[in-house]
Order: sequence, then C-alpha cells, then structure tokens
Amino acid sequence: MLTHQPPPGHAEHSGRLQAVLDALEGMPLDRREAPYASREALERVHPGRYIEALESAFAEAQSARVRLDPDTFISAGSREAIYRAAGACVAAVDAVMAGEDDMAFCAVRPPGHHAEPISPMGFCIFNNVAVAALHALDAHNLDRVAVVDFDVHHGNGTQTVAEREPRLMFASTHQAPLYPGTGAADETGIGQNVVNAPLPAGAGSAAWRRATEIRVLPALDAFAPQLILVSAGFDAHKADPLAQMELETEDFAWAARELRALALKHCQGKLVSTLEGGYDLAALAGSASAYLAALQRD
Repeated sequence: MLTHQPPPGHAEHSGRLQAVLDALEGMPLDRREAPYASREALERVHPGRYIEALESAFAEAQSARVRLDPDTFISAGSREAIYRAAGACVAAVDAVMAGEDDMAFCAVRPPGHHAEPISPMGFCIFNNVAVAALHALDAHNLDRVAVVDFDVHHGNGTQTVAEREPRLMFASTHQAPLYPGTGAADETGIGQNVVNAPLPAGAGSAAWRRATEIRVLPALDAFAPQLILVSAGFDAHKADPLAQMELETEDFAWAARELRALALKHCQGKLVSTLEGGYDLAALAGSASAYLAALQRD
C-alpha cells in the first residue's frame, strides 16, 4: 500500500501509513499480510460496471498517473494497494468471526469511507469498511453489524450503503460544515439505522465526547450489534491541517475504551478497526498507537 502514489504534495501520501507502521512497531501485535479482496466481496458494495471502469483506469495508470475525481488519483502501484486495503478488512472480519482473535486493526491506505458504490471520492476508491460490513452480514450470516466512524469528515459512502441495508447501522461524529457536506442530524436511514452527530469547527474534546455519549453510544447499545467495525480516522486531532475539531490524542484512547466496552457487552469483544484519515504524521502516529493501546486493556 506504500506504492499507491498520488501527486507530490498530496495530503494522502505513503508517509501516512509508514508513520502508523513505525508507531506500532513495538506493540505485541500479530501482523498479517493483507490479501486481495475478491470480486464477490467487492460487488456487494460496488457494481461490476464500476469495478470494470476502474480496471481500465488501472491499466492506463501503468504509464501515467490518472485523476479519478478532483482529489483522487491512481498510479502504477495503486491497483494492488486498493485491492489489498479492502481485502485486509474482509480478512480481519473472517479472522475475528473465526475466533482467531476478538479484535483486529487494518493499517491500510488509501482510505475508503467516502467511496460511493459507483464513484470514487475524497482519496477513496473502494469503500473498505462497507465491503467488510456487507461481507460480515452475508458471508457470516449476521443480522446486525455496526460501523462507527469518528473520522473528522463524514463517511458519506458508508452512509449510502447503510441507507439501503437495515441490518447495518452507521454512526458518525464529524465536523460540519466540512467536506463532503453530508451527515446532517436529520439523515436517519432506514428505521433510524443512521446516526449522525455533526459538530462545529473548534468543538473540542468535551463537546465531542458529549455528542458521542448522547447520540452514538446509546444508539449503538440499543442496536446490539453482533460485530462492530470502526472507521478510525484520526484527522479530528487538533494538529491536523485539514480540519478544526481540536481533539486530543487521549480522546481516541477514550473512544477505544467505550467501543471495546460495548463490543464486550454485545458481541464477545468482536471489533475490527480500519484506518481512514489523519494528515499530520506525528498526530496520526500518536493517535493510532494510543487507540490500539487502549483497545488492548480490558
């Protein structure tokens, strides 16, 4: 995934993933190589015509970088990165559901939560977490899967998938107004299976935790998921250059503890997290390691 190369100066560069990998180096983690996502898994979210169009773009990108939308590019190394990013999330679900461990973290790029079923968007090409969620529902015969997204940008693509799938809950905290402009509190999906908690710029830790405690955690508790997936974006940190949520590193550890508690209550601790945003390297590395360290403490 380090070989996926947007243009020089692009916010979503390979140094992001390297910073996370370096930060996790000393942790006692079982590391696994990310496999390619299967066509079957991808097509639960992305129609075949979209995948075929991407294949044509991947072929073109072997000779020159291709721009898919104003912010989203692919290069010669992108195909493998994109298929493995989605594949990591599917494999993590399989491992957790098989009881090999109760938690997994997918250190992947590019991110995925902005990708709509038929269009790339906001650095994202396949919607990694949505692919994993629908795989969990269909391949593992689950009735209730939840995606919690604390990336500072609203996961519009994941919400689109949830809006047509009542077995899937999507809950998001995010800055608003901000890209992509979705995620209003009155966007509630099918039978209230979408929960949005938009917050203004400068909201800070106290307001963010309060919104999580009042809107996200009670809804997640009531849904009683059999598996929790987390779109773990760390760009709500106060150091991040792309937003102004003003969170501290400890806030991500707090989120880990709260989500772990609900996973233990409802689904034997089954929780799969996948990397989304985070564009200040030091803040990203510190936040990701704090989040994982907190998950490992019961």
